[in-house]
Amino acid sequence: MDFRKRYYSKKNDKKKGIDPAFLLDAKFEAGNELVVLFGRSGSGKTTALQCISGLLEPNGGKIIVNGDIYFDCHKRIDLPVQQRSLGYVFQNYAIFPHMDVKKNIAYGLKGWKPEDKEKRVAEMLQMLQIEGLENNYPSQLSGGQKQRVALARALAPKPDILLLDEPFSALDMVVRMKLREKIKEIQRELGIPILFITHNHVEAFTIADKIIIFHDGRVQQTGTPEEVFYNPKNKHVAELVGLTNIFEDTVIEDKNEASGILKLKCGNLELYADIPDSKLKEKVTWGIRPENLRILPLDESEKNQDNTIPATVKSIVNKGASKVLALKIAEHRNLLIAELANQFFEDFDIKVGDECLVKIVKGKIVIF
Repeated sequence: MDFRKRYYSKKNDKKKGIDPAFLLDAKFEAGNELVVLFGRSGSGKTTALQCISGLLEPNGGKIIVNGDIYFDCHKRIDLPVQQRSLGYVFQNYAIFPHMDVKKNIAYGLKGWKPEDKEKRVAEMLQMLQIEGLENNYPSQLSGGQKQRVALARALAPKPDILLLDEPFSALDMVVRMKLREKIKEIQRELGIPILFITHNHVEAFTIADKIIIFHDGRVQQTGTPEEVFYNPKNKHVAELVGLTNIFEDTVIEDKNEASGILKLKCGNLELYADIPDSKLKEKVTWGIRPENLRILPLDESEKNQDNTIPATVKSIVNKGASKVLALKIAEHRNLLIAELANQFFEDFDIKVGDECLVKIVKGKIVIF
């Protein structure tokens, strides 16, 4: 995938010399893997899928799937939707209300022999575990069952690629978890690329083989979930993957060449970070995930330890299995956000207004 799509405001529609209101510049590769497109609303994810599917025509570049050219600006190739070997599942399912499940699944099998069509529909019913529902209409199905029918219809023609645009957003948590596992199982069984859009951090991290981060129409970072979530390349990516503690205007004051440990100066805050490849006096931004902060009792013997800072608890939010604490530190105007599992929180017995120590683990600091 290496294509561009421009949008203009109506009054300046394609006028010469007028910058587009939005420019999507998408460049990435996908093997036989489950690839999550991740980013805020309006970052270009759905537009990318629509260009791949043929619902939108890019303004330049090329799209090649399994050796077939779907779009090539220079060769003037733009295959219509029906000639692209792909399945597409929309957020709102888009199954036909006047057709039963069997007819919905068979809809994309035009030109197949009746016996082959019957066999393929039976295979899809079994694969998506919706046997017994073939004569039901969409109005008789639950949200999870409708989504399985939509997946079955998309997969029935044996596509070379499957596109999923937030397919589970309207489903409850239990159904989402079951369908996540089903999608991973389908990908392994069929061995085709699946491009999956989601805004859900947990969903992205648990199902993806590869994550592609979009921001403002550009691909910001590509990698495994671990690479992207724990080593974001810039502030945009860091914010998207939940790295809520971000501190700008930081200078690298010193570096231990033997160990690679850096001394950071951020306002009055001094920290040590285990990052070996940065330069002295370089201005950087650093961050740390809430779960990588340790909360300690206010013990004088701990105060002078590296990266251990006195703090006051400003608020506590219950997230169910964990508590999120906003901490005011004396050395900086920004708050630190920490997340503690309930079992540790209960052992500590801390309340709003209490003083404590916060330990910023140097090996978990990210610099970009």
